[in-house]
Amino acid sequence: MSFTLAIVGRPNVGKSTLFNRLVGKRLALVDDQPGVTRDLREGAARLGDLRFTVIDTAGLEEATDESLQGRMRKLTERAVDMADICLFMIDARTGVTPTDEIFAEILRKRAKHVILAANKGEGRAADAGVIEAYGLGLGEPIRLSAEHGEGLNDLYAQLQPLADAFEDQAKADGSDLPEIDVTLDEEDGDDESKFHVRWPTIEKPMQIAVVGRPNAGKSTLINKILGDDRLLTGPEAGITRDAISLTIDWDGMPIRIWDTAGMRKKAKIQDKLEKLSVSDGLRAVKFAEVVIVLLDAAIPFEQQDLRIADLAEREGRAVVIAVNKWDIEDDKQGKINALREAFERLLPQLRGAPLVTVSAKTGKGLDRLRAAVEKAYDTWNRRVTTAQLNRWLAGMMEAHPPPAPGGKRIKLRYMTQAKTRPPGFVVMCSNPENMPDSYSRYLVNGLRTDFDMPGTPIRLFMRGQGDKNPYKGRRERNAGALTKHLGKAPTPAKKGRR
Repeated sequence: MSFTLAIVGRPNVGKSTLFNRLVGKRLALVDDQPGVTRDLREGAARLGDLRFTVIDTAGLEEATDESLQGRMRKLTERAVDMADICLFMIDARTGVTPTDEIFAEILRKRAKHVILAANKGEGRAADAGVIEAYGLGLGEPIRLSAEHGEGLNDLYAQLQPLADAFEDQAKADGSDLPEIDVTLDEEDGDDESKFHVRWPTIEKPMQIAVVGRPNAGKSTLINKILGDDRLLTGPEAGITRDAISLTIDWDGMPIRIWDTAGMRKKAKIQDKLEKLSVSDGLRAVKFAEVVIVLLDAAIPFEQQDLRIADLAEREGRAVVIAVNKWDIEDDKQGKINALREAFERLLPQLRGAPLVTVSAKTGKGLDRLRAAVEKAYDTWNRRVTTAQLNRWLAGMMEAHPPPAPGGKRIKLRYMTQAKTRPPGFVVMCSNPENMPDSYSRYLVNGLRTDFDMPGTPIRLFMRGQGDKNPYKGRRERNAGALTKHLGKAPTPAKKGRR
């Protein structure tokens, strides 16, 4: 049985710090400046024997218009409506502010259950703030220190009876709450020992990261795939800060999709918080399976776009290039031809990768994007048998023999596939250190063409075997074993005719 706990309060009262402590990982970005969190982040929390979903929310602002602060407040109010329990946090060192009183009144009207917590409650400096908290009319406050883990026993004591009540209600209804979304951990990495294609399931959905420059439309695209305004969007660049994951069913394909912060050139990143945001996005790329590189149709393939796509290729992820804002493009045919030419010229390492035009605003092209993601995932898991590879290798050597540096030709003995996700191949040869990169590229391009692996990263390793004959000495070893078994030396065969 699980329930949902939303942590709400003013900016910079320690909501994200408590969220990280409850999930047991540093998932949410934490900084001294207020307003770091903007989107809703969910995680699987554990407190004693309680298991529940915890939601980290943006700091409650008094703005109610369509400004960035106003849109953040609407998202937080939505979390209040959907949560079973709201944990209202105040800063015990600052005390109760007029803003806290306004939001306490809102929670009394909208929230199902409210628990009051006075955070930063360590030391005598917090005594006055804890006493003031009684005046909010939300019951006895819990004295917490999210940073040091103090007061969690008191939080458990208040959650326990509510959790039991939810469980009894679920049994009476004959149903349970849906499974919660969990955040990607390093233990979810690739199992490279398995060669079969594992189709995504609800338990292990396909991991997709959407990356790109700021204001390319990443959050808007994910909202359109979800069919719900789950992520904060707007005309301002750089709204998204945390890498937020959402688990959904995309037309029959279970996926966990990651919205990441926009990545600018490293020289332009001066703010510490932006560095943390970009680092969080890079981590999402590292543990994704498919990476959607989202471009702006007005300014595609800028230097930063190329760096992001190259990063995904170097990490060995399946890559799909999506060009957004296609609905406002006038000369579509001329633009698509120019895009394909630039793609082939600027990203030769991803030759053959899907290039899809979409409109995150209208939803046009999302069916093509889903098909491209599915195909890229299938290619990324491609497995070729050793017999097929060696027949293919013989044909490649006949068409273009290996080079002969120093007058001694390199011999390619045999080839096998060592891994998938991405496909990795090993060629046993003589003098692998002298194999030129041009011949390796010749083999990789042949693999892409002949085994239908366009766009996916391919790893090719040259291994030396020396001139050692694995069958040398086999007859002598067999003869020695026979002598030991019979107790006498075998009679050598006579030469010539009898």
